[in-house]
Amino acid sequence: MDKIFNPMEQLRLKFGEGVFTEQPAKDGIPTCWLPLDRLRAVFTYLKSEISRPYPLLYDITAIDERSRSKNNGYPSSQFTIVYHLFSFERNSFLRLKASLKGDYPTVPSITSLWANASWYEREVYDMFGIRFEGHPNLRRILMPLTWEGHPLRKEHPARATEMGPFRLYDEKQDREQSALQFKPEDWGMERQSQDSDFMFLNIGPQHPGTHGVLRLILQLDGEDIVDLVPDIGFHHRGAEKMAERQSWHTYIPYTDRIDYLGGVNNNLAYLLAVEKLAGIQVPARAQMIRIMMCEFFRIASHLVWYGTFSQDVGQLSPVFYMFTDREKIFDVVEAVCGGRMHPNWFRIGGVAQDLPKGWETLVKKFLDYFPKKLREYDKLVMANSLFKARTVGIGIFTLDEAIEWGATGANLRACGLEWDFRKKQPYSGYEQFDFEVPIAMNGDCYDRALVRVAEMRQSLRIIEQCLKNMPEGAYKADHPLTTPPIKKHTMKDIETLITHFLNVSWGPVIPPGEAMSCIEATKGANSYYAISDGNTSPYRVRVRTPSFAHMQMIPYISRGYTVADLLSILGAMDYVLADIDR
Repeated sequence: MDKIFNPMEQLRLKFGEGVFTEQPAKDGIPTCWLPLDRLRAVFTYLKSEISRPYPLLYDITAIDERSRSKNNGYPSSQFTIVYHLFSFERNSFLRLKASLKGDYPTVPSITSLWANASWYEREVYDMFGIRFEGHPNLRRILMPLTWEGHPLRKEHPARATEMGPFRLYDEKQDREQSALQFKPEDWGMERQSQDSDFMFLNIGPQHPGTHGVLRLILQLDGEDIVDLVPDIGFHHRGAEKMAERQSWHTYIPYTDRIDYLGGVNNNLAYLLAVEKLAGIQVPARAQMIRIMMCEFFRIASHLVWYGTFSQDVGQLSPVFYMFTDREKIFDVVEAVCGGRMHPNWFRIGGVAQDLPKGWETLVKKFLDYFPKKLREYDKLVMANSLFKARTVGIGIFTLDEAIEWGATGANLRACGLEWDFRKKQPYSGYEQFDFEVPIAMNGDCYDRALVRVAEMRQSLRIIEQCLKNMPEGAYKADHPLTTPPIKKHTMKDIETLITHFLNVSWGPVIPPGEAMSCIEATKGANSYYAISDGNTSPYRVRVRTPSFAHMQMIPYISRGYTVADLLSILGAMDYVLADIDR
């Protein structure tokens, strides 16, 4: 890295020596600790004053440090607050940490610097009990308002069987009913005077246009949206908490269920982080197999979006055609993996089994079939006057607004930025592939659709290259942390028997450290930030999903549009509720 653009050097020049403590990380992301009293000043500098700034607040999370041994040389803390920033000009992440003392510490809010900090800070408060001074509406976001405790604190039970029996006392019943009552002020909305014509409308949590259990509270002036507040968390299953009680290996199928339309893309994001921690090199064949399956699931996910989006705006036929095509993809997936929607087929160091005999015929058959179907859908949907009337010029946001709110994937590329992590920070061998990154310029609902349709064609190009260039070799790394000794060899010496027994029963022991992976998932940038304390289970796993960021910006881009337009805006964002709630 050019020294003049080294962020650590620039921070020292600005704030002085001794202010920051650098920490090496196994993922190579520049990492440093900073004092809380400098937090706002440092973030202001990084966002707008430093050369090649960091305009994207990628994620905020926290770590409960009270159950692990302290790292020598780093600030001691009971909790650690962790920020990830991203610079497009540098093509680089930056990780900033701050040490927190006390059972329920307080941190300065940075909502005045980044609009999307609001939900991330609320999530940290909800999960850890860490308060953010200056936050405009610090309330629970994923858990029910009446929930007791903060789930990602180490003392909070990890299983329902560890919690006391549920008894419906009258007092509790009254409290639950009271929490369900809608009070605009509690939601950060302004109650209008009695003379105004404004009204509140509740959409969901059961509504076809919300694509799942999502509640939207609208403040309307006639048909026009004055304000909107999403109520999320109905799908929250504690995915990050479950990681702490699973082995590194047995957590893999849990990732399938986060973006449940993205299939193995979730597995890959998690496994890349684990493999960085363990120093595992994945064989070339395994890498290409992974890429091929990820691109099949990218098309499958986009087909679900394509069909349901066209249905949202008034077309009924496309959803049946596109779901039929999705089943053809699942036929290929099933033949290769044995499963369809949730194959759970990727493993630490590679995949579970090699490709079956005849896989080339199945893949080629789909490659021959699907392009003509896409051309039909162009005429049926994209060229349809009704579809255009409902999407062109609706839900517009600019590139600067997209970055401010943390938009990634097709939603960012529809604003004119050619940014795809498969190209900019290639992983799993994507640097070997020839494909384009589709963009559009208007940032409206139609352009977001245009980009996703073009992405399906690029996925076909990638799959075709996998078909033609699949290398020979192993489908899994020959590494002691990922591949136990062959069973028949365990009968020859006690060391091999013990190694096999421990790896199969307890799972691998991943060396201490931390690493984050970031992939271009079906909905946008998806990452897993994994922390190991040298045990058979993760100490902490943070799941950063694109849908969480995208749902947060729905109110901002919906104001001034009508209720009918809102269904177009929701559909064009392409979110999954479990991807939001985890």
